[in-house]
Amino acid sequence: MCDTHDNTPYKGLEHEGHDQEHKAWSRRSFLQAMGIAGTGSMMLGANMLTASGPSPLTAAIAAAETDNILILIRLSGGNDGLSTVIPMEQYDSYANARPNIYIPESKVLKLTDEFGVPSYMTALEPMWGDGQFKAVHGVGYEGQSLSHFTGSDIFANTDLTTTGFQGLNTGWMGRHFENIYPDYLINPPAAPAAIQIGQFGNLVFQGEETNYAFVTSNIDQLEEIAESGLQYSLDDMLFGDCMYGDQLKFLRGVANTTYEYSGLIHEAYERGQNQVEYQDNGFARQLALLARLIKGNLGTKVYMISMGGFDTHGNQPLAHERLMTNLSVAIDNFYDDLGFTQQDDKVLSMTFSEFGRRIFENGSNGTDHGKAAPTLFFGSGLNGSAFVGDHPTLDNPDGRGNLEYTMDFRDLYATVLAEWLCVDIPLVEQHLLNHPYAPVNLGFNCSGVEFPDIVYSDGEPTLPTTEPTEPTPFDPELLEAVVHKPFYPTDSTPHIYLEMPFSAHVDIQLYNILGQNVGTVFNEMMFEGSTEINIRERMPGHLSTGKYIYRINVQNQKMSKSVMVA
Repeated sequence: MCDTHDNTPYKGLEHEGHDQEHKAWSRRSFLQAMGIAGTGSMMLGANMLTASGPSPLTAAIAAAETDNILILIRLSGGNDGLSTVIPMEQYDSYANARPNIYIPESKVLKLTDEFGVPSYMTALEPMWGDGQFKAVHGVGYEGQSLSHFTGSDIFANTDLTTTGFQGLNTGWMGRHFENIYPDYLINPPAAPAAIQIGQFGNLVFQGEETNYAFVTSNIDQLEEIAESGLQYSLDDMLFGDCMYGDQLKFLRGVANTTYEYSGLIHEAYERGQNQVEYQDNGFARQLALLARLIKGNLGTKVYMISMGGFDTHGNQPLAHERLMTNLSVAIDNFYDDLGFTQQDDKVLSMTFSEFGRRIFENGSNGTDHGKAAPTLFFGSGLNGSAFVGDHPTLDNPDGRGNLEYTMDFRDLYATVLAEWLCVDIPLVEQHLLNHPYAPVNLGFNCSGVEFPDIVYSDGEPTLPTTEPTEPTPFDPELLEAVVHKPFYPTDSTPHIYLEMPFSAHVDIQLYNILGQNVGTVFNEMMFEGSTEINIRERMPGHLSTGKYIYRINVQNQKMSKSVMVA
């Protein structure tokens, strides 16, 4: 509380000592008193605050990066993989292991003959049909921890030597940003490198010197910042005219003036607009806000959001249905929203959780901590839907009833870094603590390396993913200038309008909503110019009424859109 009696060091505003007090409490003096001078940063709550504009170095590095955006979705508590992706070929073993909580076959949405998802995840069916959904089986690591804390740390720091609280205190994304922004504490980038909603698990973005994420405790706090542009009130009435008030006001002033990102977030929020109505729950609100920031061209490349409640030791069926329904609907809405501004192909989302759950139900209609679980990927950049990798067997679990991992989570991280964010492979290996680069073909390729063969749900990709490519000899801007869109003349016959800015071989394949190839629409050399392709005339057999996806391949660059056949 402020002391305004005469024994204060200096008496009134007119007293020359008041000016001396202000001089004494300069920014540097204040930071020195706090013991943080020289770092260029300070902690307020859980946020690292830094003062300075972007340097030419960081601005140049940022400008050279890909435009792709990554969204990390943390399913906190340990998501049950067998209630997320249901192995139909092992359905009897699955149902026998879970007599009270298994999902009846009549309530399984079969996306292929081998795998399905619960029918309450039906909101993802359009994304599957549009080639925007992949699930990678059996994700985990050797000697997987069943501890929430240790498991969370390992998925954040990729340090498999972690025991208890002795693991590495930097995260895989933190090491990535540390390389991109070597002078971050002095000259941070023009936009937040990363934005994270929820403080728990922020080791992901932790570097040696600082945390590289703009962190808010919850969606309420980030919404307030986005709407107002301010984090803390600077109203003089709150502080008074004493030294204590002056210091506190200075501290809060540092939070606002040095963390200019709040204003940038607000500006992006005002520029962007949601064009889809989202549900009213915490997870949907997070994605709705991210959509506005992305559509408002904030410039942030990595976001992390979270959904809690996955520690389902008891009463799992209702809890998991609620969680995955909310996730499915919100993800579908999010990509529909981004589609209005054609930004959906630049945003990749992936889930992660600290562990999976056991095959067998427990005595409380739930499941206990287990090992491997699927990782879900969403986005048009996947260039096709598929179940990727080998699903663990249910018939030969370890002694505790765990699914054994078949996919090292670090290989997924490496693929995302190298092939989506376009990080050089030697740096990728460095960021993942020298884990050898073994990419997974998820449908995108930035490095040009050849992917090793991987197993899909039926031995072939549900939709073809990116083939091993050499760097295109064409100017990328020319490839981006290829125009294609479905249109429907008065007789409702589906056509594809295709406009080529250069001469090239063009291959167009048609797929049904299950990802099955139903035929070739066009496969010939096309000269510069435009053409209209009648899908029904080009197809040799009868096409049933419904939704299809056409895939155009030009110079190993693939483009897809959905089309309705009436």
